[in-house]
Amino acid sequence: MEKDIVNKIALSPLVSFDLADYYEDGPRVGIDIAERLFMGMLLKEGDFRAWLEQHDWTQYQGQHVHLYCSADAIIPGWTWMLLAIQLQPFATTIVFGSREDLEKAIWQKSLTRIDYAVLEGKKIVVKGCGDIEIPQATYVELIVRLRGIADKLMYGEPCSTVPLWKKEKIKTQVIQ
Repeated sequence: MEKDIVNKIALSPLVSFDLADYYEDGPRVGIDIAERLFMGMLLKEGDFRAWLEQHDWTQYQGQHVHLYCSADAIIPGWTWMLLAIQLQPFATTIVFGSREDLEKAIWQKSLTRIDYAVLEGKKIVVKGCGDIEIPQATYVELIVRLRGIADKLMYGEPCSTVPLWKKEKIKTQVIQ
């Protein structure tokens, strides 16, 4: 007599949530303003504006761009604004800061596109391993969002989870 093998994980009420499903593809590039500095120290407005006019901004079409300065220089705030104005028609994402800041911003956008309503009242396992590097800040933000709607939160794989949080059951008393 043969017994059927039952996949208990597939029958489980657990919802596996993989952030990698929300990864936003596209090249990531940085624009280092240090290359535009006069004598490596200061930004000349006239020269900078001339460069803005001559530069081919179409090369950033569909790219995620971070703006930064690798030199120890004081850069006027309008510099970044002028760059953003030029990039805005082409770039998918524009961030002032490091490559890490760019990744955080891209993931932040991705988190806003998730339909959290379908996860309400569910037991959710947030998948932790994969081929895509996901910033820890993204996991923290996801958990903050999910805690308000889920019944239970876990981390890992459905077959091996680390419990994170469980909604308290409200106890009711029967008054006679």
